[in-house]
Amino acid sequence: MTGYDISIVIPCYNEAEGMDVMRERLAQALVTLRERGRIQLVLVNDGSRDGTGELLEQTFGGWPDTVIAHHATNRGLGAALRTGFAHATGDVIVTCDSDGTYPFSEIPALLDRLTPDVDLVTASPYHAGGRIENVPTYRVFISKSASLCYRVLVNPRIHTYTALFRACRREVIERVTTSADGFLMVTEWLVEALLSGYRVAEYPTTLRVRQYGQSKARVWQITKTHLRYMAGILRRRLGAQPRTKALPRSH
Repeated sequence: MTGYDISIVIPCYNEAEGMDVMRERLAQALVTLRERGRIQLVLVNDGSRDGTGELLEQTFGGWPDTVIAHHATNRGLGAALRTGFAHATGDVIVTCDSDGTYPFSEIPALLDRLTPDVDLVTASPYHAGGRIENVPTYRVFISKSASLCYRVLVNPRIHTYTALFRACRREVIERVTTSADGFLMVTEWLVEALLSGYRVAEYPTTLRVRQYGQSKARVWQITKTHLRYMAGILRRRLGAQPRTKALPRSH
């Protein structure tokens, strides 16, 4: 099916506890979003073991313009996003956390930043206009430190490299290649878009503690994947590999 203006991709892993809240908040957000055009909802169950897959079918199976995809086993956030992208047919693709980290009600404000001279918009709590609310200090330190390193390695005008809440044009999804299956893919997607010359804007907003359920992040494992990826970027920089486009103008 084609013709959607916006596809909203939401990866889900062991989210049974928050399913009712997610349904209520999505339903409210979609009322406003449908004023902008045709909306497709893509939900990806990444091998959940708590009944999330069944609940997604029961809760959203009857919703119009909705695709529910399932992984037989847990493959990671990056793999779930790529599955979502494969099913998304919108001209613009929005990605959201399922757990309320960034409210679905903020999608219109995110989309407003996707002006004709911007290819990708990413949430940015570390921007001067952003905020952090009740998030454990150690998690903020790790995430903010990673973003600082990427600012040095890639583009100093982008303050947050780790937020999943984004909107981008279909071309970015089709042309930017990612390989990480875990949480790193979120950063990899943004970095590779920047290095390919796509124009990125930030949406300053508030990073909140997870609203329901338990975090799936394994901090040390994620940290190691970031360090390896950073080393690879540095090698590419030192090797002065040519790129097809100039570095983008950032907002």
